[in-house]
Amino acid sequence: MKGTSEEIFPLVDPEGRVIGTAPRSLCHDGKSMLLHPVVHLHLFNPQGELFLQKRSLSKDIQPGKWDTSVGGHISPGESIEDALYREACEEIGLQNFTPRPAGKYIWESDRERELIYSFTCISEEVPVIDMDEAVDGRFWKTTEIEENMGKGVFTSNFEHEYKLLKKANRPD
Repeated sequence: MKGTSEEIFPLVDPEGRVIGTAPRSLCHDGKSMLLHPVVHLHLFNPQGELFLQKRSLSKDIQPGKWDTSVGGHISPGESIEDALYREACEEIGLQNFTPRPAGKYIWESDRERELIYSFTCISEEVPVIDMDEAVDGRFWKTTEIEENMGKGVFTSNFEHEYKLLKKANRPD
């Protein structure tokens, strides 16, 4: 809910149970470290390439870095699935997809603490980025991602989550 009033986030415990609400500014102030829920979607094309967005330079956290295909906050009263579909539509115009759960974990940076619900999907739809959210977007080959890891190209959260995705998809 963007607009003139400040965005409100649900606050959750580590299991994801809602325990309250707080404004975005408090959740991202680097002091409160209030745990709030987020959805991430990793969009793959049929060739196995991963779509990434380059964050807008106006973003308050990690501007100008490449990040997950879709990432956004869950609104108070919104289900994880509804938030995932809303964010996918808003950020890259993706509407017809079947998400697969890829894990849940807590991510803590110097500015915030998030409970991240991660999903993957494969789609032939061509993403159309929201230029208010991102300045670029494209599909990356796995080798290209791996060559750029640890070089300041990606958000630290994306690098962490990419390693989790790789580990989860490794054949045993």
